[in-house]
Amino acid sequence: MSIPSRRPSPLFSKRTSLSFTTDLTNKMDQCLLTTVNDTIPSKPLPIKTISDQQTPKTTTPELFDSAYETGTDSEVSSNDDSPPSPPTTLPQLAKAKGHYWITTTGAKILDACGGAGVACIGHGRKEVIKAITKQMASCSYASYAHFKLDPVERLSEWLVESTGGMMKKVYLMCSGSEAIEAALKLSLEFHHSWTGGSTTKRTNFITRTPSYHGTTLGSLSASNHFSRRLPFISSGILLESHFHPISACNPYRDQLFSSVDEPTAAYVSRKLAELESMFLRLGPETVAAVIMEPIVGAALGCVPPPPGYMRGVKKLCERYGALLVFDEVMCGMGRSGTLHAWQSIERPENGEEGGEVVPDLQTLGKCFTGGYTPGSALLVGHKIAGVMEQEKRVFTHGHTYQNNPLVAAAALAVQVGVIEREGLLAKVREHEKVLGWLLRQRLSKHPNVGDIRGRGLFWGVEFVKDRETKEPFDVGLGVAQMVHRTAMKEFGVLVYNGQGCAGEGRGDHVMVMPAYDILEEELEMIVDRLGKAVESVFEKLGGI
Repeated sequence: MSIPSRRPSPLFSKRTSLSFTTDLTNKMDQCLLTTVNDTIPSKPLPIKTISDQQTPKTTTPELFDSAYETGTDSEVSSNDDSPPSPPTTLPQLAKAKGHYWITTTGAKILDACGGAGVACIGHGRKEVIKAITKQMASCSYASYAHFKLDPVERLSEWLVESTGGMMKKVYLMCSGSEAIEAALKLSLEFHHSWTGGSTTKRTNFITRTPSYHGTTLGSLSASNHFSRRLPFISSGILLESHFHPISACNPYRDQLFSSVDEPTAAYVSRKLAELESMFLRLGPETVAAVIMEPIVGAALGCVPPPPGYMRGVKKLCERYGALLVFDEVMCGMGRSGTLHAWQSIERPENGEEGGEVVPDLQTLGKCFTGGYTPGSALLVGHKIAGVMEQEKRVFTHGHTYQNNPLVAAAALAVQVGVIEREGLLAKVREHEKVLGWLLRQRLSKHPNVGDIRGRGLFWGVEFVKDRETKEPFDVGLGVAQMVHRTAMKEFGVLVYNGQGCAGEGRGDHVMVMPAYDILEEELEMIVDRLGKAVESVFEKLGGI
């Protein structure tokens, strides 16, 4: 069945196309999801009602009320995207198992976001726990400066192979912020100590706004996230003179749809012209690197780039001698359907094959170890690694827990022992079609849902006060936070909330980022419960 295209509705910013089949066995392989019409077609696949043996029973609202009455005082926001809120109580967690969080009161909360997009294979996988425990019994720590470690070397080799040899060196760390700090430092050392020498002027970084790259001073300087930067701006501690933002590539917010629609190619050209203009304004010889998320996570709510944009960014970096840094802490390691987001970042609308856009530096985190240990990594491409080998250079960088064997053991167990062995990347690509369709079928006609977008199992829903004008809600209402809390407390599902997707702290969104081994029936449960939470919140707001 095919739905004919119409003029873009106020709900979505692209021309409409939705094709699907009803064959459950091929996982909707024929489904081409871009956006939806105002009229939603009938359900494309019969999703079975999940049995009690597959997942725990739905928890009643009363259980969640009692769950919120225990625990310690904390801020409401699950991810600090929202402005500060009065202290409230959070449910006390007893354990996490499979795709559920279980509180001390017995409430079972369906995990639709893996915490902060981390728990990509669910909770309590025995094979991962066994691998970490085995490594701990053998060697739980050794300084990277003193010894080579077998799990670290095996993981590094596997990571390089996973890029098709496009990346050449690996540094293991413990958090995404650490990896971004390392990328910034390596960019500068490459230009100043190994290639340009003392005469180089490359001290500037081009970033995007809104964006988020980490919570340390360097990574926060590279970020343009209003609420997270606000407490530190007046002190002058952020390195604002070296980080220069251009606007994010966000078609829903700034592609022109009016009396004369702006074609996608024209929009991409306009965005690339803005980037080139920044190069020229700063002086191309002063730019060390361009840093961006291939698919924007918390700052915008799962926004993929339009066709041609990332390839154009890469060409401009090459033209002006700057490095390209991809922050894949949130969107990488399978979350978007391929192990590395850059491996499939170009998806032309006409159905032709896309292509890789290989960065010079790449950061990993979150799904890298799936939450079983802290873990992140910096991958280094040939341009930099080649100079390091030729000039016999060593990166002036190090942390106490750099190249930690437990991180390596966890990552190998998660990535090779589970994701690769069980073929979960293919599952992510299959479920992309299902989850995208379910979200649009359930929420696209709601008067306060402005946009639904995503890749793989990385989806965002943006809320607006007015669909025609795309006006966001007042920041003080904390709409996304209300949806998050209502979904968790009243309907037993955890989604990730964010604020700032419309710029300058305004704009509310929630993100759905379930585990890669999620069942189709569980996807239906997630979307149904989220839909009920959205309806409940806006009913209480009374059409504000």
